[in-house]
Amino acid sequence: MSNSKPENATQSLRSVLRCPRGPVDVSTFNSGATPLFSGDGKKDAAAADNAVQAVLDDLQERLFANSRVDETTTGSVLLVLQGMDTAGKGGVVTHVIGMVDPQGVSIRAFKAPTAEERAHDFLWRVRNALPTSGMIGIFDRSHYEDVLIQRVEAMAPAEEIEARYGLINEFERQVSESGTRIVKCFLNVSKSVQKKRLMARLDDPTKYWKYNPGDLAVRSKWDDYMVAYGLALTRCNQDFAPWYVIPSDHKWYRNWAIAQILMETLQDMNLTWPKPAFSVAAEKARVKAS
Repeated sequence: MSNSKPENATQSLRSVLRCPRGPVDVSTFNSGATPLFSGDGKKDAAAADNAVQAVLDDLQERLFANSRVDETTTGSVLLVLQGMDTAGKGGVVTHVIGMVDPQGVSIRAFKAPTAEERAHDFLWRVRNALPTSGMIGIFDRSHYEDVLIQRVEAMAPAEEIEARYGLINEFERQVSESGTRIVKCFLNVSKSVQKKRLMARLDDPTKYWKYNPGDLAVRSKWDDYMVAYGLALTRCNQDFAPWYVIPSDHKWYRNWAIAQILMETLQDMNLTWPKPAFSVAAEKARVKAS
């Protein structure tokens, strides 16, 4: 899959960026592509974002409003962000939150597990962070760390890592059946662009805090991580929890693409405004007389 621009511009972005089923070689994805973006690059990105925001904001409010009327029948959305350092997970979080009402968004950034988390199975902390009814949940890193960094760094026995793919699929199936739409995004950044972004952090004193010397240790194992990502995208890419490969060399495109995919996902939920559980005419009369 090259992520090249398709001739049919009426396609949904989800169909274009959907990771193909079967063996995945992430080196075949074009991290600098901008499929289905009809404008003139970054110059037109703000206008494109505004168009998406107008729809996304409305849909998110409908999702949230329905949960306040009947949380037992309202679904939720889980946005999973995975990618190498500098791919832009934090930037996406900021961008998406800026498009919707923050009260309808829950965010969890998964760092190294705590002592309490290590005392449970690797999915325990993820289950505890799932979005509730009416919410858009965002995972900055996720349960996939347990088949990515733990695989590359040999932090668990090989047979345990192997078993986790099946456990993840079953977990995601259960989450999906509970009413949560799962949207998994692999932020595909090239090694050369990562180098530029790391250097940019060192050239700007206001960005020193973003730089971690340990990032170079991970960078030195780039090929190993690409193999690990390929395995994760191959083994855990079910229709109920699909992977989308997001070209991320251009920040403006990455942000627009994920917002667009999120919008398309919410549109599929056929959200309407909840009907009142009271007589509108009677309440109007009461308000008038008050």
